[in-house]
Amino acid sequence: MKKILTFALCSLLFALCAEGTTVVATVNNVPITDADITARIRVMNAMGERGTDNRHRALNHIIEDNIRLGHTAQLQIMPTDAEVNSELDAMRARGLDTSGLNPVGMNVLRNALRSNIAWQMMIGRVLMPTVNITDEDLEFELNEISRTRGLPVNVEIIRLVGIPENIAARLTTPENCTDAVRIARSHGGEPIRLTVPEFELSEDIRTRIVGLSELTWSPRESGSVLLVCSRTPMPGQEDIDNIVRQNAMWRRAMFLGEQQLNQLRRRAVIVVHDERYRGAI
Repeated sequence: MKKILTFALCSLLFALCAEGTTVVATVNNVPITDADITARIRVMNAMGERGTDNRHRALNHIIEDNIRLGHTAQLQIMPTDAEVNSELDAMRARGLDTSGLNPVGMNVLRNALRSNIAWQMMIGRVLMPTVNITDEDLEFELNEISRTRGLPVNVEIIRLVGIPENIAARLTTPENCTDAVRIARSHGGEPIRLTVPEFELSEDIRTRIVGLSELTWSPRESGSVLLVCSRTPMPGQEDIDNIVRQNAMWRRAMFLGEQQLNQLRRRAVIVVHDERYRGAI
């Protein structure tokens, strides 16, 4: 009987090794296997995340997932299977191909999604109510949205192209948009005047008018100058200030969440058992 049990145990260990289930690290006593890391690399590849140190990055991703889930579980924040499935369906609709993932890979993917959802819930429920923002935070957020995406406002703008530097220096402050056109023409220019949603402007134009006061000529760049006559909220988008405030609060809460995650990671008990991963942590 003893020989039979010994043989069975050896066979089981051999099977585990053959399947790549060697434990390479633990985080707070939760084992991370070689198979988990291989599966996480496949998930990373499916999401377009590639690099030269994939196994190290995969290990760190899994460690972070476990730390997040451990912390949110203590706060009794745990996404349901339905919420995870909904997020997975949304990612597939956006082009995520999971056909190359085996059952271990799907489990790793679901765990990563559960971790992300739980952390977002924690930020919204725990950190957001504690956030205080300043006028500087609001100004930064307003400018960041304007530059990267464009606000839902109609911008009346004047553009002068092919303007010499000495002429640009002589442009005076106008009283209104019509006066700006007159000033431009008095110097031989032919201004382009148009009204367009800010989000339809190219990013380089949005970048140039971010923070630019109305009825103020922009600095000359690439032989052109710009002037914003007015910014008017589009119909149904009058509550821009509240949108900016919510975004600024969320950005601040995300920053606090990153700080908290760094603290949790420093306190976590992480043990690396495989020499190949010694420099990964």
